[in-house]
This record gives sequence, structure tokens and C-alpha cells, in this order.
Amino acid sequence: MFWVISFYAQNKQLLYGLEEVPQSMLVNPGSIVNYDYHFGIPFLSQIHFNGGASGVSVYDIFKDTGGDINERIHDKIFELTDKDFFTATEQLEIFNFGWKNKKDIYFSGGVYQELDFIFYFPRDLAILAWEGNANYIGKKFDLGEISTTGELLMIYHFGVNKKINKKLTLGLRGKIYSSMVSYHSTSNKGTFETRFSETQNNIYEHIVSNADITVQTSGIASLGDLDGSSQVVSEIMGRAFFGGNIGLGLDLGGTYEINEQWTASASFLDVGAVFYTKDVETYQVKGDYTLDGIELLFPGNGDSQNYYDDLINEIEDAFPVDTLYANYTKFRPLKINASLKYNLGKAIGGSGACNCLKMGENQKFNQSVGFQYYSMYRPKGMQMAATLFYYRRFTDYISAKATYTVDSYSYYNLGLGFVANMGIVNFYIMADNLQWYQNIAKAKSVSLQLGFNIIIDKE
Repeated sequence: MFWVISFYAQNKQLLYGLEEVPQSMLVNPGSIVNYDYHFGIPFLSQIHFNGGASGVSVYDIFKDTGGDINERIHDKIFELTDKDFFTATEQLEIFNFGWKNKKDIYFSGGVYQELDFIFYFPRDLAILAWEGNANYIGKKFDLGEISTTGELLMIYHFGVNKKINKKLTLGLRGKIYSSMVSYHSTSNKGTFETRFSETQNNIYEHIVSNADITVQTSGIASLGDLDGSSQVVSEIMGRAFFGGNIGLGLDLGGTYEINEQWTASASFLDVGAVFYTKDVETYQVKGDYTLDGIELLFPGNGDSQNYYDDLINEIEDAFPVDTLYANYTKFRPLKINASLKYNLGKAIGGSGACNCLKMGENQKFNQSVGFQYYSMYRPKGMQMAATLFYYRRFTDYISAKATYTVDSYSYYNLGLGFVANMGIVNFYIMADNLQWYQNIAKAKSVSLQLGFNIIIDKE
């Protein structure tokens, strides 16, 4: 039960601003810290996995309501756009720790492994594959809709958090990225068109114009020389400890307590880049080609074999695959969080006229409501989400947070998080898209998360 399992996007709306959980510093290094030490249980403090689609769910295709599944696939192909995407993100925290020094500076660090993959839906090519070109004479199908990236890397991080004064808390986290495997193909262009022939060689001619397809890879080419999956896994894991391509990054964040009731916060995550210099191969295809049709020659009919061999060679000559070995740099996907909350209700903890928490300077309330904003840079623009939340602290040891989120997956996403401090043991459980738990197949993204930390407060 110590495992942390979640199915959701990079947006962590339940975790953001939840100061009782040490992992909240990973989404805002400038969050308020009211304890002296914390330790995450190695390999068990959190695991994240996301498998989502912005415009379609499993239920949309496989629902048992009668009708033809092919019609449902057809309808979805035409409903989706080239901005819709399929994504998978995963994080495995190896370990996490933190401590406060005599100057009230909180240091924290750790290591986690991350996988990030996104594939944009190539609508034009999907229509061409599903329906063929018979009904699309003269239409130019866009090859530039091909856009996808994927990366597996290990991240080493260390941060500092300091309460500057009664109102302002700032944080900074440095990161070293060790990329194990990656590929990028995002700046593609070209068209495919079928039109009536102008040469009389055939009724139609098929034209590829201004094709320019590029796939950048690192850490992949050398895997083909290995024998068996065990060697592949061993090679990839060996790159986790600075054996792969190295990058540098920063997380920045802050919290400003405007007064006892209003608090604002913001963070910028993964401001950095990875420098690809090892095991780098870039494949590039450029060219134009016109096919006037294929002669229906069959084996045994004279020069049929030579004809098809010549045709294949002609196409390969028109689109040679260039392999380049130049180094390249890729920026990490920048993530931005921001929030504004209003505190209300009664104070929790403390005694006397102040009626405040022993670790706090401003009066603390047992409830708050607010708004959160999230965005993440993606190849085809920012992926954004907006969240309304309600937080309640029931006692000094038990609190909860409820959220309503509008994001790229859905306009209706309900979430709930619960935190309990049992002595030095910090336990939390969070779930997203609660409205679909009776039929998860209808959800475009689902999350379930729980975890344990050890938190020590000297007072």
C-alpha cells in the first residue's frame, strides 16, 4: 500500500499548494514549509503514469450500444483535429529528502526518473488511410501534421526554500538531466495530392511536393547492435547515472501572503535544455515526386519484375534518407503554475489571543477557496488547464482538497485529495476524474495517487 499510482497529465492541481505534502515543493519550490525534516520512502514515495487522449475515449469507440464500430471510428477521425493528441507521462521517484538549517533555509533534493511522450493526431493522413483518395481528387493532404516527441531520462535535483519576510517565500531548484533515450519529429512539412493527369500517361497523377521530414534521435541507434532485451535494458539503465546526454534546468517559485486572507503563488518548472552529443542520429527525407500510375504487370509477364524494381528504385532516388550525426539541443517542456486563494473560516491550532499555528506568523484559517492556472509548452502550442478548488483543514492532522478542472481532456473534471499526519507519518491519497469511476472507459484521463512520507518537526 506504500505505492503511489496515478493516471493523469502533468498538471498536478490537487498537489499544487497542498503544503502538508513535501512533494508539493516539486510543483512549486517556493511553497510554504512548516516542518524541519522530511524523507520519502525510496522508490515508494511516488509513481506517476498518464495515458490520455484529448479528443477520444475508449468508450467512444467500443461502447456496447449497438451500431457499427467502423462508423464510430469514421466519425471520430473526422471530429478530431491535428491539435488533438495522445500522450503518456510517467514519473518514478527514487528518493526525496529535505531539512531546515539554523537560518530557516529549507534544503531539499532527490532523484526521479521521467518518461514523456506525445503524438499529435495526423488528421489528413488518417482520412487518407481510412477512405483512400478516390473522393479527394485535388485535395492536398498535409504531411506537416506529423508531430511527435518522446524521451526517457533521469533527473537529479537540489533546491533551497527561504521565507524572506512575513509575507514572501521564495524557492529555487537546480536540475541535472541525464537523457537515456529520446526522439523528436516536430518541424515537418510537405503535401500529397492526387489530381487529373496533365501528361496523358494515365488518368491520375499522385504528387508529393516539398516533402521535408526529420527525425532526431539519441540513444537509439546503438541499441540495434545489442543482443536481446536484457542487454538493451542494461544499456539504457547504465545511462541513468550521467551515462547519457546531459542537460541543465531550473525550477523557480514563490508564495506571497498578501494579508491574512489572500495568498498568491506561482512557479516555473523545467526552465532548461538537454544537449544531445552522444549516440546521435538524425534522419532526414526531402524531395518532390510525381507518380503517373502503376502498370498492371504480373509475374511471368515479360519484364514485370524489372518494372517494379525500377519503380522502387525511382521512389528511393526521389526521397533519399540522409543520416546526419550533428549535435543538437532541445529545450525541456516549460510548465507554469499560478494560483490565488482566499482563506476563510476559523483558525486551527494554537491558543490565546493570537489563536494561530505555532509554526505560522499570520493567522491560519481552516478553509480556503481559489483559482489555479496551469500551462505546459508543447510542439503545437501551450497545453492549458484552469482549476477552481476548495480546501478544508478539519484538525491539525487531517485536511482535504476538492477541485473542478477544465483542461485539454475535458470540461468537467472533479478531483479530491485527502492528507493525514499520523505522528511522523504523512499519508496522502488523491483521485481525479471522479465522475467516471463507475465507468473508467468513458474517461479521457484518470488519476489515482497515494503516498507516504516521514515528516519531523523539532517543536
